[in-house]
Amino acid sequence: MDVKKWYLSKTVWGALLAVAAPLLQLGGIYIDDGTQSELAASITTIAGAAGGLLALFGRIAAKSSLTR
Repeated sequence: MDVKKWYLSKTVWGALLAVAAPLLQLGGIYIDDGTQSELAASITTIAGAAGGLLALFGRIAAKSSLTR
């Protein structure tokens, strides 16, 4: 079984958006199903890129070197 961070899961973001959409409707903002799917895909792409940049920054800023 593959393991990934929760924030890289389209299922998690889709579920969060499915919960948020009706709440946003109460405030007058409507998000259709297609837009919810697109948002989930975009968020996971951004989260993956941010995670990669954070890992790179962490390696550059690290005080100790890597060993084999």
